[in-house]
Amino acid sequence: MTSPLQSLVATGTKLWLDSIDPKLVALSKEQGATGATSNPIIVANIIKSGQLDASIRELHAAGKGPEDIAWTLTDRLVSDAEKVFLPVFDKTKGNDGYVSFEVDPLLEDLKLGPPHAERVARYVELGRLWSKGHSNRMIKVPATPAGIDALEELVAAGVPLNVTLIFSERQYLAARDAVWRGVQRLKDTSKFKSVFSIFVSRLDVYSEEHVPSLGAEAQGWVGIVNAKRIWKLNKDFWATKNLPLEQEMIFASTGTKKPSDPKWKYVGAFAGSDIETNPPETNEAVAQSGQSFTRMIDSLPSASILKAIDTHVDFQKLEDFLMNDGLKKFADPQKSLYELISMKAQHKA
Repeated sequence: MTSPLQSLVATGTKLWLDSIDPKLVALSKEQGATGATSNPIIVANIIKSGQLDASIRELHAAGKGPEDIAWTLTDRLVSDAEKVFLPVFDKTKGNDGYVSFEVDPLLEDLKLGPPHAERVARYVELGRLWSKGHSNRMIKVPATPAGIDALEELVAAGVPLNVTLIFSERQYLAARDAVWRGVQRLKDTSKFKSVFSIFVSRLDVYSEEHVPSLGAEAQGWVGIVNAKRIWKLNKDFWATKNLPLEQEMIFASTGTKKPSDPKWKYVGAFAGSDIETNPPETNEAVAQSGQSFTRMIDSLPSASILKAIDTHVDFQKLEDFLMNDGLKKFADPQKSLYELISMKAQHKA
């Protein structure tokens, strides 16, 4: 009998785990996952579990500070996950099997981040550094002004990319065009891979709180409609470029925020194409749901819902709000990670 997660994969969706916890990576691989993503919150949660206490003490005793320990552990965790998914990478000739590595989120600190030009240069420098020697590691860069300005050089250097923190069509187009400029500078495009992570559930939280005029029928549809429209733009654009590997969308933030929503609401909505990065608890809910998923990626809601969204949602305001909020969630966890490691090193946590 086909399990719910197996039926999701059978529709054409690639399932990537939103974690690099070694136990969860092994489990997700058995459930059909073919890749994974990481961020500071994920690393912090692994540290809180106590799995890395001995490593932290060892690195601390060797004279490493919290920042060095954080990046050493992140590199190890991502590397271990890469080994799990390397057979997928090899089998698909580089079209799948990646693990994302997020470069320094503090570059986007709203108060302490460096000037724009320095941020751009650091993204390029760190992207090249952390990708070197890792065939199936994808460098995660946010779709901020500095992140977008770094994309062309990173692509031209042959760095596989996960462009994250995308909320709007404007951001996607700016990022995609920068990636395409970089692709055109590559002598060999046969191994180049990029993905664009479009966030979903946060848009519906925003519309419920800030766009009451949208109406009950259309509430809860903004994230899905926005992501599907951008998915179509992406498919149509790359279809004419004849690249050997797919340049895909990642549907991120697929965990539901409303208790009344089925846990698989967003999972089912995007079934059929590209990549979903589901949190472990979402995958668990899907696995127990008894659902059999079918292709829904091409399906949009009624014309009245689409009209309501286009009439009432100001996507520039939405982007501005969610990006400002997202950058806090982007940088602050890195600071918290350093603090946690410092406490662990001193046996206070």
